[in-house]
Amino acid sequence: MSATNDVSSGSSVIETSLDDRVGTITLNRPEAMNAITVELGDALEKAIRDLATRADVIVLRGAGGNFSVGGDFGELQRLRAAGHEAMAPLFGNFARACAAIAEIDVPVIAAVEGYAMAGGFELMLSADIVLVHENAKLADTHSNHGMVPGGGSTQRLPRLVGQQRALAHILTGDRLSAADAVAWGLAYRALPAATFDAEVSEFAGRLAAKDRAALARTKRLVYAGLESTLSEGVESELHTVLDHLSESASGAGIDAFTARKGSHR
Repeated sequence: MSATNDVSSGSSVIETSLDDRVGTITLNRPEAMNAITVELGDALEKAIRDLATRADVIVLRGAGGNFSVGGDFGELQRLRAAGHEAMAPLFGNFARACAAIAEIDVPVIAAVEGYAMAGGFELMLSADIVLVHENAKLADTHSNHGMVPGGGSTQRLPRLVGQQRALAHILTGDRLSAADAVAWGLAYRALPAATFDAEVSEFAGRLAAKDRAALARTKRLVYAGLESTLSEGVESELHTVLDHLSESASGAGIDAFTARKGSHR
């Protein structure tokens, strides 16, 4: 099935497409290296929530060879001149878009190439799975501009890499390579430039071919477990697996496996 563009956000700063069961959301401000605006943050949240109702996997990426360089400084300066409350939508819309990724059932893969800086880095941190281009340039650069992170970096990064690395990185703004991102646990894989798009598509397709309900329940367990004790999380996992196996549709994979095993006897 060929991809069909359906800009469900109603805004050209975000483009969405659906190819079979894989949805793609593209930040579409290539002339500004996909810098985040009030409009883009709002459209991104809407696109994430809408596409989650129709796709089994979502790939999030940027147009023009870059993921995102973060907030649009031109817009920020205009809003800043208007006062405290005027700036709130820029950060609020973006925060809600990042939060939506954890709230939807389908896996969200960030396909990160080029620059992922400041807010772009924070968006990457929000993804369920990160696949990074071997030449990508990654950093939380807020401190380099005398700013405080406003898209979740101070909260998500310590949870992903620990307090020491998180503080050192945010306070210095040091650039990370693709290899660093994998070593730190910020990315699942670094992919070669020559095969980046093909490998992202193959990876997303493999996830989309799996049982949607199983993936959704697993994702919910992981996120809920981060907010609970180990014993509470294990108890929740037990109830979830029993509920899942009690549904007739969930047995298809087990039936197929036992049938294959039986045919080899």
